[in-house]
Order: sequence, then C-alpha cells, then structure tokens
Amino acid sequence: MAAYNRIVLLGPPGSGKGTQGAILAERMGVKEISAGELLRAEVRTGSELGKEIAARIDKGNLVSPELIVRLMVQAFLASENANGFISDGFPRSLEQAEMYEKIENTPEFEGKRIDLALLIDVPDEYIVERILGRSQCTKCGAYYHDKFKPTMVEGVCDVCGGKEFAKRADDTEETVVSRLRVYREATAPLIPYYENKGLLVRVDGTGPIDAVSERIKEIVKY
Repeated sequence: MAAYNRIVLLGPPGSGKGTQGAILAERMGVKEISAGELLRAEVRTGSELGKEIAARIDKGNLVSPELIVRLMVQAFLASENANGFISDGFPRSLEQAEMYEKIENTPEFEGKRIDLALLIDVPDEYIVERILGRSQCTKCGAYYHDKFKPTMVEGVCDVCGGKEFAKRADDTEETVVSRLRVYREATAPLIPYYENKGLLVRVDGTGPIDAVSERIKEIVKY
C-alpha cells in the first residue's frame, strides 16, 4: 500500500496535474477524479447547467463552489475503489476546501479523508507554452502536447489509433492569462492552508513527464 492513498493535486493550470494524476492513479490502482472532466461531461450533455458552466469556463472563471463540491462529493462516494482516490482540480479555492472539510468529517466519509496535498511546482514562464501546445484525442480523450508529449506516430493516437485531435475551447492565450490570474487569487491560498495542516508536499514539475513521475513516486512510495 502507498504511503498516501487520498491525494489532492495542486498546481497552476498547465503544471501537468492531469497527466501526473492519471499516471499516479493507474500505478496506485485507485480512481482519478478530475473536477474539470466532471464539468466538461456536464457541458457535453447540453443542459442549461452545462451551458452555464461552459460560459464560465470559456472566460477562465470559476464555477460556483457549491456546484463543484456537490459534483466531487458524489464522485468520491461513487468510486468503486474504496482504497483511495486522486483528486485533480479540487478543491480550487479556500471556500471549496472549507466546505468540503465539513462534509469530509461526517461518518459517510470515514476512511476517505485527504491525507496528502501534492503541489506540482512549475514556473509561470512555462505555463503558456504548455497549455497552448496541448490537444486531446476526440475518440478516447487521451492528452498530448506538440512539444512535451507528441504522438509516437504523427497524427495517430497512441491509445486508440484515432486520427482526430482537438484543443479545448478554453486553451487560448487570453484565457490562459485569465486562468493564471484566477489561480493566483483563488487557488494559491490553498498552499498555506494545507501546509498549516501538515498535508502539503512540493514536487518539481519541470522536465520530462517520466522524470516528474519518478519524483512523485519517491514521495507517495506506491
């Protein structure tokens, strides 16, 4: 069993949380729960709620904390694997963290309390390049990057063989600048929040994906 089993991933947009979260979840045998994917799934339904979420995401703004907490709590409790989870993109603000902490302390969440907040540290100057260069296979959802994680065969998905790729609607330079501002204002305060609880560990998020994964392995000890 890993040293930590219920992990919150922190870091600025473009730090590699999604990539590292997927790797970590697979190697630990636990479920990765992405706040962003839950929101995008709702957007794909075309519901009124989905349209509201899409409008906020496209502008680089945060969705209401009540909605995020509700979606994540449902996802945590619905997880088939009770041995742990990796939370990517939640909580994203002190308000969300405090709301979730109240729920986490209820009997329903016994054995599922967060035991590590892993901060993937990446300098701001790398962020824009990382975000603007990434794309996703439209068939299976696998993520790639023009520079840092290209497909093995140009134009062909490594996972499913799909040949169509798309960039997220919110991956524009204007939105990236807005998201970095929102991160510094709303999400960065989580660093001292978890640090004061003795849950925060920092890892250098620069360099090749495999190198970052190895650094994380040394911390989580899976």
